[in-house]
Amino acid sequence: MFYKEVLRRISELPGVQRAAVGTIVPWRDAGTFGPGFQFMAEGYKKGVGEEDPRARFRTVSPGFFASLGVPIIAGRDFNAKDTHDGEKVVIISKSLAQRMFPTQDAVNRTLTWTDPVMQFIDVSTAPRRIVGVAADIDDENVVPGPAMSIYHPFEQEIGGGRIFVHASTDPYSLVTPITRIIRELSSEQPVERAATLDDIRAEVLAPDRLNALVFGVFAGVALLIAIVGVAGVLAFSVSARTREFGVRLAIGSEPKHLLTRVLSEGAVIAAAGVVAGAIGGLALARLVGSYITDVRMPGLVPIVVSAAILVLAAVLASLMPAARASRVDVIQALRSE
Repeated sequence: MFYKEVLRRISELPGVQRAAVGTIVPWRDAGTFGPGFQFMAEGYKKGVGEEDPRARFRTVSPGFFASLGVPIIAGRDFNAKDTHDGEKVVIISKSLAQRMFPTQDAVNRTLTWTDPVMQFIDVSTAPRRIVGVAADIDDENVVPGPAMSIYHPFEQEIGGGRIFVHASTDPYSLVTPITRIIRELSSEQPVERAATLDDIRAEVLAPDRLNALVFGVFAGVALLIAIVGVAGVLAFSVSARTREFGVRLAIGSEPKHLLTRVLSEGAVIAAAGVVAGAIGGLALARLVGSYITDVRMPGLVPIVVSAAILVLAAVLASLMPAARASRVDVIQALRSE
């Protein structure tokens, strides 16, 4: 078989520790099989009106999990006996095991694909014995979450796809010899987009990082405008209340009290702005959410931190007007009237 010979010869290259075959490249091939396929597991009882659960369909070769550094939590990995003529077996992810067998050992239980799509992609719907449970691999999302996945031996179902190499040397130095091996076995076999998982992750994150940078710049500009606005309002207020401050100082008020008073006014302005902004933002989010379904509100922690930053910025912006108010010359202030 083509892939078996490729893996054998790649494993013999200097610097190669492990080589395996998998269905998709994590993150880069996200969504290849859609939202997953429906299945049912032995002993699982559905709730009233509940549909069969869905899981990601994956095929891998023996050693795939070790190549990616993913531990087998229970049972075993696939081996050379898991062939087309052998017993139908699968390995499931930890999240799937916890959902379908919350109080039982998942190993040696059976599951069955029930999705009607399976008959069109020539995947058997016969029961399969679970021989292992692996830690979750969220190959759809860069920010990992629970992953309901079912792994098949690549010789039993749709095999091939991507070659994964765990190397002790520079991975990119192996691209040329690996390409040569593949071309020697099949001259028409395409070899493209060789990359490390770290580079793939960076590639997938690039648009999000650019968006974060752009929005960060706009947020910085907005914060600067807010600081200038608060400082301007307080500076105007201090200028208009010069006589008031002079009178307060003349009757015995301490300069530090004036300083505290102006700073508190800046904090009140910022707090009022934060409350108004939060109410307006919530209303706008609800309005947009009625047209766009994938609108998510930030959590409590980001909101509190953002509010604290705005209030702190307003207080800092108030320092100069407050210091000016505390240094008002009593004689000059009264004489000006």
